[in-house]
Amino acid sequence: MATLADVARRAGVSPATASRIISGSTKLVTEELRARVLRAVDELQYVPNAHAQLLARAQRTAVGVIVHDVSDPYFAEITRGLQQVATANGRLVIICNSYRDPARELEYVELLRAQQVAAIVLAGSGYHDPAFTKALKGKLAAYTRTGGRVSVIGRHELPGDAVMPANEEGGYLAGVEVFGSGHRKVGVIAGPKVLTTTTDRLAGLRRAARSHSRTLPAKRVVYAAFDRDGGAAATAQLLAETPDLTAIVALNDSMAVGALSVLRERGIAVPEQVSIVGFDDMPIARDVTPALTTVRLPLTDMGARAMALALDDTEGAPRIEPAAVTLVRRASTQPLTS
Repeated sequence: MATLADVARRAGVSPATASRIISGSTKLVTEELRARVLRAVDELQYVPNAHAQLLARAQRTAVGVIVHDVSDPYFAEITRGLQQVATANGRLVIICNSYRDPARELEYVELLRAQQVAAIVLAGSGYHDPAFTKALKGKLAAYTRTGGRVSVIGRHELPGDAVMPANEEGGYLAGVEVFGSGHRKVGVIAGPKVLTTTTDRLAGLRRAARSHSRTLPAKRVVYAAFDRDGGAAATAQLLAETPDLTAIVALNDSMAVGALSVLRERGIAVPEQVSIVGFDDMPIARDVTPALTTVRLPLTDMGARAMALALDDTEGAPRIEPAAVTLVRRASTQPLTS
């Protein structure tokens, strides 16, 4: 019985090329090459090993996605876009929650590599951690050498394709909304200090302050977990430090919801006494009372684009696709009146 190696020799190609053509891979080859391989199959009456083909397809039809926490509305929206494109391409998505633990992210890359997934998408923020970044680069390089593909969402010091949300510009738009409306005493609920997302959004906010001849003292910037409880705790701290705040900018909507809850408990009217601005425009931003003014990112689209990049095996330089931001003004902000 003829083997794959026999077909490759007859056609004058490598076994890997013969295998791709026989299995119907989408990787581009010339028609002349395809015809040679198929002719050799016919002449040798080669019958592919169905069991081996099944195993190979199972190993390379799955795609791995590493997120910080898929229960977080931000990552839930991104994951929805990732899954839409994966499903349309007949791919199974394996979702891994790192819970912002760098060591766990490294473990997941190793696990997904062992599972021989076709691609890995890193959907969480990068870290200001040179040792972690170096280790992650090494693991991803080993993975891509075996034919795997990688794409990322956000600013990572990693080679490869990326969807880059305009976080700095978004921070600027949030700052313009409050500083441009006359607010001087503005508090900021920032995310974890180690994340590049926090750094970029805060940088844009500081740029807006400078452009309006305002200051943003360190005591009015509180770093907290990127969730509702983190936002609530940070708001309590801001009010203790600066009781006469007139505006708060939260660097994601979940933290803004936490801020709203604290202000409501204390009888502080929003926006009459304190304006609130969020970031991301998660679905909940429209449903809270008052509806949240926020910076919109196209979260589902970002996920879809990252998956499309991961599944596109076109050779060439790394592709960077920007994701634009817009300010959505709702009922939680108003100009300073006194």
